[in-house]
Amino acid sequence: MICTMLNLRSVDLNLLPVFGAAYEERSLSRAAERLAMTQSAVSHAMTRLRGLFRDPLFIRQSRGVVPTPLADMVYAKLRGALGSVRESVTETQGFDPRTSQREFFVAIPHPLGPIIAVRLYERLTHVAPQVRVTFSTRSRPVDLERALRAGRVDAAVDWLSPAGDQFREAVAFDDALVAMAHRGHSALRQRNFRRVLQSSEFVSLRPRVEGDHPVPALRQWQRLNPTVALDVSEYIEVLMVAAQSELLALAPRSMEKLARETFDLRVLASTPKTRSIPIKLIWHRGRDADPAHVFFRKQLMACARQVV
Repeated sequence: MICTMLNLRSVDLNLLPVFGAAYEERSLSRAAERLAMTQSAVSHAMTRLRGLFRDPLFIRQSRGVVPTPLADMVYAKLRGALGSVRESVTETQGFDPRTSQREFFVAIPHPLGPIIAVRLYERLTHVAPQVRVTFSTRSRPVDLERALRAGRVDAAVDWLSPAGDQFREAVAFDDALVAMAHRGHSALRQRNFRRVLQSSEFVSLRPRVEGDHPVPALRQWQRLNPTVALDVSEYIEVLMVAAQSELLALAPRSMEKLARETFDLRVLASTPKTRSIPIKLIWHRGRDADPAHVFFRKQLMACARQVV
């Protein structure tokens, strides 16, 4: 295609906002008003654009202009870039959540991620209605550290900290791992967890790391050496299996209310007291001074604490 053959060094980038305005306004005169340019200047820019793309781009009609198929294709490719530039220029003059159109991508591997996502969506509807957020709530995210470093993910709520001093983190809330069983399970009557370990098998989330766990509380559970009969991919599956079998569930205490009300599970009174698991809000230090990102982090932190 013509677009892919252009040498950017030969393109006057000042022409692109003219193209964008003409496309969106469907009128060269309205594009001139919007850009605070004279109509002759816009006409001159359009002549240069037609030569650049070797296409008329816009067909004059009685009421404005109509884009050609090539103009449609060019605009589809430029729209996101032009929008990002506008947002960047606007926010250097001051971030306003009421009008900002920033987009964020957040990963929440914690099992309450979907609920946190819903609460954040509801909150932003009121305080930042045009801010858009995309969520990933996979319990086993793929290459999260690299995505944070590359900027593909703006923030994460997780119990695993990425390696390196280029990341920042703040504790959103504390959690813990507990053993659960369906209401009629004999393990609920046991007061000695060592005996529970000897007589029971568990369903657990498939580990994200091999060897000694970097989180002290989870390392304590490793050393208890529970017999895990089944590893699954999501914590909701842990609860489902425990509700329908004699396997005990290893699950976060923050899910206790959901486990009790939805799956009729109970926390074993004999569950050992281990260290808490800090659930952290994580971001790249390059976002520290970005006012939109600061605002977004505050909203995400507030929603995480609200849910827990």
